[in-house]
Amino acid sequence: MVTSTETLRVPAPQLFDCRDAYIHALEEMAVADSRVCAVANDSLSSAKLKSFRERFPDRFVNVGIAEQNMVGVGAGLANGGMIPYVCGAACFLTGRAMEQVKVDLAYSKSNVKLCGMSPGMAYGQLGPTHHSIEDMAWTRVLPNLAVVVPADPVETAAAMYYSLMHEGPMYLRISRMPVPRVHGDNYEFKLGKAVRVRDGNDVTLIANGVLVARALDAAQALAAMGISARVLNMSTVKPLDREAILDAARNTCGIVTAEEAFAAGGLGGAVAEVLAQERPAPMRILGVPDVFAPTGTEEFLLGHFGLTAAGIERAAMELVKNEG
Repeated sequence: MVTSTETLRVPAPQLFDCRDAYIHALEEMAVADSRVCAVANDSLSSAKLKSFRERFPDRFVNVGIAEQNMVGVGAGLANGGMIPYVCGAACFLTGRAMEQVKVDLAYSKSNVKLCGMSPGMAYGQLGPTHHSIEDMAWTRVLPNLAVVVPADPVETAAAMYYSLMHEGPMYLRISRMPVPRVHGDNYEFKLGKAVRVRDGNDVTLIANGVLVARALDAAQALAAMGISARVLNMSTVKPLDREAILDAARNTCGIVTAEEAFAAGGLGGAVAEVLAQERPAPMRILGVPDVFAPTGTEEFLLGHFGLTAAGIERAAMELVKNEG
C-alpha cells in the first residue's frame, strides 16, 4: 500500500529504435525469398546494413554516395526480377533523387521499396541540410507510390513484411528516434487503413511516426480534464484512409494532425484536402512551419515546434473550446 508520504512512481516505457525492427524483418525476408536484395549509398551504419552485407554478399550493392544512381540501380534490379530495398538517409534519398523516384519508380511502377532512414529531424545536430521534413510533401503527390510512416517497431516490422507482397514502389519512413510500442503483438498492417489506437468522441488526434505516442499521451492528459480524444495512427499517408477522416469529422468536433515534417503538404495537408472536398471541419495542423528547422537534438526540435504531448493537447483544447 502507498501511504500519503510515499511517491507512486510509474516506470518509464521501454523505448525502441525502429531501425532494428526494419533490419530484422529485411534479413528474415531475404532468407525466405532469394529475390530480396539491398542497395545502399555508403551509409551502412545508419541503415544498419552491415550484417545484411555479411549474410547476403551477393545480394548487396553499395553504389557509394550517389543517391540518383542508387534509385536507378534499384529500378534495374526490379526490372530483372529482384525485389530491391533501397536504403539511405531520407534527406538524401528523397532530396537528391526525386527525379529518379518520380520517373524510374513511380511512373514506371517499378517494384522497388525505398527505406528512408532517420527521417524528420533525427539528424538534428547536423542541421537543416540533414533534416528530412520535406519528404512527405514530395512523395505523397506521386502517382503509384505508396507512402508509409510506421509508429513503432511492431508496425515497422509489419509494414516491412507487407512490402514484400506489395507489387509496386513504396516509400517507408524508418525512424531512428527511440519510441515506445503503441501496438500489440497481434497487430496487422493494412495499407491505406488508419488504426484507431484510442476511442473518443469529443476531438480527434491524427498522427503518424514518432508523434503517435505523443498523441496518445495528449489524449490521456485530455481525459483527465474530461475531454474524450480519439487517436488515429495514420501510418499510410498514401493511399489515405478517407473514411476514417470523414468519420472523425462527422462524430467529433474537429481534428488535430501532428507530424514530424513540414505542416504544409504532408499528412495535415492530405487530411485537409479530404475535409475541404467532402466534409469541412475545424482543424489544426501541427508540424514545422514555413521555416528551416534549426540545429539541435531531435527532442529539442520537436519541443521547439510544439510537436509534443502538451502541444497536441493545447491544440485539441482550443478546438473543443471554440466548437463547444
